[in-house]
Amino acid sequence: MAAPTAYVESVGRTAVTSVSAVGRAGFLGVDALRALRKASLWGPHLLGQMARVGVDSVPIALFIATFTGIVLALQASYTFTGAVPLYFVGALVGKTMILELGPVLTGLALSGRVGANIAAEIGTMRVTEQIDALETLAYDPVAYLIVPRILAGAIMFPMIVVLANAIGILAGLGASLALLDLSALQFMRGVRLFFEPFDVRFSMIKAMTFGITVTSVGCAFGYQTRGGAEGVGRSTTRAVVISSMIILVLDAFWAAVLLR
Repeated sequence: MAAPTAYVESVGRTAVTSVSAVGRAGFLGVDALRALRKASLWGPHLLGQMARVGVDSVPIALFIATFTGIVLALQASYTFTGAVPLYFVGALVGKTMILELGPVLTGLALSGRVGANIAAEIGTMRVTEQIDALETLAYDPVAYLIVPRILAGAIMFPMIVVLANAIGILAGLGASLALLDLSALQFMRGVRLFFEPFDVRFSMIKAMTFGITVTSVGCAFGYQTRGGAEGVGRSTTRAVVISSMIILVLDAFWAAVLLR
């Protein structure tokens, strides 16, 4: 009986720990909403966080988008061979980049770069008692550390996704011109064929929610860090894993809600 009892106790401890972490994250989110009123604390740091979250992430996002567009064009030409007109390559590249791969791949890539960076930074401040020092100096650490990072994610992720979508489509165009028997006019005919203005709005909605998710999860895990350097490592890993999972869930959620 010892082994089953130990297993049940382990499951129970894990469940209690998980629920407690979700509860603490919820309280932290409420505190962040209240801290929006303290613009004098988070305002001076917003531009700096926008540069770190957004501008510094542009190279990796564009690198991923470039090769995604190339692969989409080549796979579309292989799939459509002899079945449909080749200009449908442009339709597939444009539609897929804007609706799905642009925001999702960018969000997943930046969950590793941005989310891990935020969790490690705030986690290190927690274990070295810098956050406690802010509280001692009468600074609200939520307004000072968390709010500008979440706002930066909400603002900059859509901008990065716009660039990624455009670069992905241009990369698909370049691959079609260089490797396929397809002209620029034919490719753009395909892009325009099924394009709807709502596609861009849908992509921006996903990008904004992904940005809020990545930054808020990174902040939550970093803020709750315990256990020194080892705890910082655990928080960083969990922030990346959990934010990636939430991105995929949100991807399915927005598709079910807005595309039906």
